[in-house]
Amino acid sequence: METIGSLILIAIGAALINNFVLHYFVGICPFIGVSRRVDMAFGMGCAVTFVISIAAFLSWTFTYFSLRAGAPVTSWIWHVLRPDSELVPDLSILNYIVYIFVIASSVQLVEMYVRKFFPALYKSFGVFLPLITTNCAILFACLEIMKHVSGASDPSQVWGLDKALVLAIFGGLGFTLAIVMMAGIREELDQCDVPKALRGPAITLITAGILALAFLGFSGVDRGLAALFQ
Repeated sequence: METIGSLILIAIGAALINNFVLHYFVGICPFIGVSRRVDMAFGMGCAVTFVISIAAFLSWTFTYFSLRAGAPVTSWIWHVLRPDSELVPDLSILNYIVYIFVIASSVQLVEMYVRKFFPALYKSFGVFLPLITTNCAILFACLEIMKHVSGASDPSQVWGLDKALVLAIFGGLGFTLAIVMMAGIREELDQCDVPKALRGPAITLITAGILALAFLGFSGVDRGLAALFQ
């Protein structure tokens, strides 16, 4: 029950309470650039969710087995090479480099898939699909996983693959929810008489700020759920 409760807390936190876009303000570039139409926004949200899930799986695997201090693979290799050494190998300095390669590879896979099976959607994405590589929301998810794997002071608090995937999947779904809501509002704004001084990026950013304020209403839900699962 405790494990299920912690997974539910991570899921709700990533999707609603600590929404990547509206709480941490990461992934703003596609959030603003691809939120003109609901269909494009939904497609981008699904692509980001898929990429962030693959990146989270690979980043957790590399971090847990190879990059963190005392990781089993690097420890075994080190003791084979230096059996008399008591030094604990730590490759965490390579985290950023590995995560960037993982994200770039995942985006390339998604780009090839969308281009082959959904050419119209690929054309509508334009430059924004390759720009998922630089979507800081994906790197943010990888760094959050790193914080709870290699940064955990208590070994019992180290995240397993289940928690890493829940964070990534529901973080992606939270991104999809935010960008689709934004696209729906922007489609309605196109039919409104917006003051000339606020047209374009101005009204878009104001709308994003109001959405962020609305999501503040979920604050405290995690504490109530944590008390419920205790």
